[in-house]
Amino acid sequence: MFLEKMLQSQGFGSRKHCQQLIKNGAIQIQNEVVTDPKFKLDTQNLVFSVYTETFQYREKVYIALNKPQDYECSHQSTHHFSVFDLFDDVLMNRGLQTVGRLDQDTTGLLLLTDDGQFLQALTHPKKHVAKVYQIQTADPITDDQIQQLEQGVELRNEKGIFAATDVLRLAEYALQMTVHQGVYHQVKRMLAAVGNKVESLHRAQVGQLALKELVEGEWVYLTEDQVNAARNSQNEQIVI
Repeated sequence: MFLEKMLQSQGFGSRKHCQQLIKNGAIQIQNEVVTDPKFKLDTQNLVFSVYTETFQYREKVYIALNKPQDYECSHQSTHHFSVFDLFDDVLMNRGLQTVGRLDQDTTGLLLLTDDGQFLQALTHPKKHVAKVYQIQTADPITDDQIQQLEQGVELRNEKGIFAATDVLRLAEYALQMTVHQGVYHQVKRMLAAVGNKVESLHRAQVGQLALKELVEGEWVYLTEDQVNAARNSQNEQIVI
């Protein structure tokens, strides 16, 4: 791949801008300044520097964010911050998108990518990727409510029955459950359907990718194994 094309693919701007970066001596490959935009390179395991900042070539990016409260999953947020404010222009130039959405008041595991196939694989209704939520409720959680959630409830303006699995009472006002669909405000609406109310909501897991160590507001690139764990609920659990 030509150096100018590689830089453009990694989000460093237009072809013209990338050419100018190269001609200005801003790019180093293996500690050597390269000033030829048509310099050919092997992108496998490629590490390069732009103005002394080091980058790894990534054909696609897969990111896990521990989403803070009061952030919207929107490029044009209205009343709150946008999760995209947490990323630099280089990543944003790649067309970074959230894999599904979390409400502004919901915290926890949010995946982002520039890979349309990966996004589709995790969000298509037929895929039924498992998502684990931890919930604080307004009222004590009863055995009857747990049974209703496991058996399934109807949601207004939605077709079918929506059931949770692995429903676990963590405390009198705390619940953990897994959902396999992804309709609008699903967990909040399911709790309302059984006569309770969500006070706070945290997504702890997608597929077999579990959020335990990543600090709120921080993000990491996912490895290939972590990407596969998020995609497939049959894989062994991986913690980030």
